[in-house]
Amino acid sequence: MSTQTVTIARLGAQGDGIAQTEAGPVYAPFTLPGETVALAVNKAHGTLMSLKEPSPDRVEPKCRHFGPDGVNGACGGCTLQHASDDLYHAFKRNLVIDALKSKGLTPDVAPLVVAHPGERRRVVFTARRTEKEMLLGFNQAESHHIVAISECPISGPGIVSRLATIRKIAAAMASSAEPFRITVLETNAGLDLAFEGIKLADRQRRLTVETVLGERGIARVSLNGEIIVEPVKPVIDFGSVTVSPPPGSFTQATRPAEEAMAKLVLEHVGKAKHVADLFSGIGTFALRIAQRARVHAVEGDDKALKALDFAARNTQGLKPVTIERRDLFRRPLMVQELKSYDAVVFDPPRAGAEAQCHELARSGVKKIAAVSCNPVTLARDLAILTAAGYRITSVTPIDQFLWSAHVEAVATLEKPQRAFP
Repeated sequence: MSTQTVTIARLGAQGDGIAQTEAGPVYAPFTLPGETVALAVNKAHGTLMSLKEPSPDRVEPKCRHFGPDGVNGACGGCTLQHASDDLYHAFKRNLVIDALKSKGLTPDVAPLVVAHPGERRRVVFTARRTEKEMLLGFNQAESHHIVAISECPISGPGIVSRLATIRKIAAAMASSAEPFRITVLETNAGLDLAFEGIKLADRQRRLTVETVLGERGIARVSLNGEIIVEPVKPVIDFGSVTVSPPPGSFTQATRPAEEAMAKLVLEHVGKAKHVADLFSGIGTFALRIAQRARVHAVEGDDKALKALDFAARNTQGLKPVTIERRDLFRRPLMVQELKSYDAVVFDPPRAGAEAQCHELARSGVKKIAAVSCNPVTLARDLAILTAAGYRITSVTPIDQFLWSAHVEAVATLEKPQRAFP
């Protein structure tokens, strides 16, 4: 390890500053382009020792747990609280632009739909019981060290105001010093706490039920998908449709980002009469689209699909909604099956929808809306579609993981109709 004074050239894809040295690039968290800094360098990793010339884009972090001098350690929940809005927003948009360029795609990319503090309704905490206390917080970057938090500016007030309650329930659940995860979802009925990584003894189960029933604002507690106690059924809204998500199921992290994505999808689908929603989850898009068109929702998770189906069957005024459980990675909808749809929406996990896009590329579907949490796999999927004649009509980057290096995007595509003489 050596100490070097370097100038930061740019931000890397994970939000670290990158300095070019004789030995190659060095990645330094908590630094910004243009800054002169002293780093303790270990191979390609640099630890910030001192800031000699700060960037004019450097701002005061919003949280006291952030940064190398953060309280209880450097919280790994955020990576870019020290960057100005202009720099941060440009960084997020450029993640999408650069991924598309890597596949030879140069469509217009809209300005970033920005995220704001206090919007997160879903947060994943790490917790661990020690001899002295119950730790609840986020892991330090590239570490098992838990930074115990007392505030969290990205999270909604309904979560932050109940940190003590969450910690109390975690203490009731924990029977060892092993770390575990808690996914907290703020629903209309209260907090939904989904625990993973605990072996629950009978004593802990009884204590958990007693603890939850003695607290207010907790809708459900589950462990590895099994409901431990559910004082009130947790529900969230997709437009005018109310859904009860299964324990630990995927939901968009913020309501504003979800609504922005849904608006783009609905506008593109337009007057389509029969729409396929692939990787539909619990119905984020399908149940909104069903207010104007027939929808076929396809999803590999049985519990998510059942929640979507129950919501559709118990909501008046929707167009017909059909469901199909199917692993779209292994068994995508084929060309023949796609013939009955005039629009397709897909929102896959980070791995993207490569196999499905090969089938879509050969289809005659007029409109496609691609929703993605990974610009790299989105670019690959769009390249497959454009090579087959689809035209990208819009790309919109959307932020819902504030001050992180994660960005969502919605891309819309159309297939030009043949002109016959």
